[in-house]
Amino acid sequence: MVGYARVSTDHQSLDQQRDALTVAGCERLFTDQLSGVGDNRPGLAALLDYVRAGDTVVVVALDRLGRSLSGIIRTVETLTEAGVLLRSLREGIDYSTATGRMLAGIFAALAAYERELMHERAAAARAAARARGRHTGRPPKLTPAQARQIRSLRERGESISDLVAGYGVSRATIYRALNTATEPAPA
Repeated sequence: MVGYARVSTDHQSLDQQRDALTVAGCERLFTDQLSGVGDNRPGLAALLDYVRAGDTVVVVALDRLGRSLSGIIRTVETLTEAGVLLRSLREGIDYSTATGRMLAGIFAALAAYERELMHERAAAARAAARARGRHTGRPPKLTPAQARQIRSLRERGESISDLVAGYGVSRATIYRALNTATEPAPA
């Protein structure tokens, strides 16, 4: 059993959480003394690196795993995927029990739902940008003029390898430029 404790500021003490985790039987403790808002929590990262399938991570409360529901769900999902059990003392959640496994399933469903909502929102934002004539995604590696040059050079017998080296792009980018329909010349 491995414990994780977190307090939000240096002014708060980890003592109460350490005591509760020790009483719960934790053999090793990982801690962070910083806000749960950011994802940069060295103690949690070390814990996730340390635990193996079959281990149990114990926390005083689920909110110690993150400040937002989505952050908590991500951490729980990471533990579950690694085969690590979770036990929360305050909420009485223990993934080694039938009720705990049911809750794990609910957390997994919430995580999947949140990911799906994120994808839907991103797709709607891309569609709205496209409707306004804005390009979405990565900027093109080649300008339209460079793509025309590549097509012209290829028609004159230039090899794909030479085009890749000359333009400093991947073979796929060169092939994409070659397969792009010829644009009308500017008037």
